[in-house]
Amino acid sequence: MKLLTGPPFNHWRDTSDEMLRYYGSAGDETCGVFRIPQFGLMVIASQGVGWDHLSVSHLQRCPTWDEMVMVKRAFFKPDEWALEYHPPVEANISLHPYCLHLWRPNDGREILIPPEWTIG
Repeated sequence: MKLLTGPPFNHWRDTSDEMLRYYGSAGDETCGVFRIPQFGLMVIASQGVGWDHLSVSHLQRCPTWDEMVMVKRAFFKPDEWALEYHPPVEANISLHPYCLHLWRPNDGREILIPPEWTIG
């Protein structure tokens, strides 16, 4: 994941009293809560236990494919793959009806990628 400092992250970072009370800090170069007003999106970025993780939500609907692509490009480096997992029913935990997630291992594990001709 990119370092979450400078533009556009400093503009998007939510440093409201509500967020500071809930999370205890405004985050740092690896994490934080970000609001992207032109899309009505909230992004919670975190790193830990070997993963980069983004929760991407909208108040009234699920984020669109184009919005997820924009978020992926904003938060991850151009050469990084990110995954959206769809767990089995018994393992699914949904805390927000309009939230999607992007994941990337950051501990050196390789992501299995399908053959290029199957991606397009």
